[in-house]
Amino acid sequence: MKFVQIIGFETERLDEMRQLLQEAEQRSSDRTGGPTHRMLLKDRDKPNHYLALIEFESFDEAMRNSDDPETAKLAEQLGALSVGERVYTNCDVLESGELK
Repeated sequence: MKFVQIIGFETERLDEMRQLLQEAEQRSSDRTGGPTHRMLLKDRDKPNHYLALIEFESFDEAMRNSDDPETAKLAEQLGALSVGERVYTNCDVLESGELK
């Protein structure tokens, strides 16, 4: 079953965060496992509030990714660019599809 982690966070340094994420994606491009899809959303009602949706093939893949030292390092770097605590929501994907 596909799994999605939603991370809510606030930052005034979004460009720096995006640069870190691009670099991390480049480093992990030849690695198997890890995230399969991502989406970054900006909250229109709360300035500097964002939601990152990260999709994995399964909960187990997500946990393997979380255990990776590179992931821990990236989370620490992103945390330093955040204001306050990040909020994590873990979801099993029951349905997904494109609407026409």
